[in-house]
Formats: sequence, structure tokens, C-alpha cells
Amino acid sequence: MFISITPHPIFQRDGNDLYCRVPVPMTVAALGGQIEVPVMEGEAARVAIPEGSQSGRQFRLRGKGMPSLRGGGFGDLFIETVVETPMNLTRRQKELLREFAEGGSEKTSPESTSFFARVKDLFSGAGAEKADGQGSH
Repeated sequence: MFISITPHPIFQRDGNDLYCRVPVPMTVAALGGQIEVPVMEGEAARVAIPEGSQSGRQFRLRGKGMPSLRGGGFGDLFIETVVETPMNLTRRQKELLREFAEGGSEKTSPESTSFFARVKDLFSGAGAEKADGQGSH
């Protein structure tokens, strides 16, 4: 006897654990808030999203995965956030985002700031090595 399991449109399964990618509005990711996520019972669970959450942040909902075939409980549901960039903005929304961008600093975008600092160091270090004749050939 063969059993065929078709892929689920929302959940991926690994043993008794389930995985799900959930879109989070940019405003909720930045300011914090709550989102509803689907669970196997057909209802929704509320998940608190901390202020400043980034795409890829994972949350674990214990006991919200698949039941164990041998009894003994349920697996877990792992939620991965995907921060959504807004589209089709009104003129006013664009103005507000431009104002926000102008007032930005290293504190508002620490990941970008550190990434571009590393890129700058990489290129300035590579340029200095070549000037010294120490660059690789």
C-alpha cells in the first residue's frame, strides 16, 4: 500500500513539526503589534510581533503542529515572518515615507548601516593592499 501526500498550500511538514511563512505589514514589523496565523485546527492563533522585527524572524507555537501517530502530543508550528513592503501608495503615504527616510539614522536601520560599513571596509582594504603591492595576483 502506498500513501501519497500532496503539498499543503500554507504549511510544510517536517515530522510532527509544521513550518509556515507569514506576511507581516511593514508598520506592524516596525511598531510591533499582533498578527493572526493559521493553525491546523482551522482557527487562528495570535502572535505578538515585537517592535523592529525583520523578515526571517521565527516564532515557535508549541503544540500547534501535527499529532504524533504514536500518541504523546503534538509537534510545534514554526512561523517565519516576511515583512511586506507596501505597494500602490497614495501621494500622502509617499510623502510620509520620504519624511521618515530623511529623518533616518544608523539607529533606524542598523543592519543596512553595518552591511554598508563592511562593504566600505572591504573595498578600502582591497584598495590599500593593491597600493602596497600586497594584493593577490
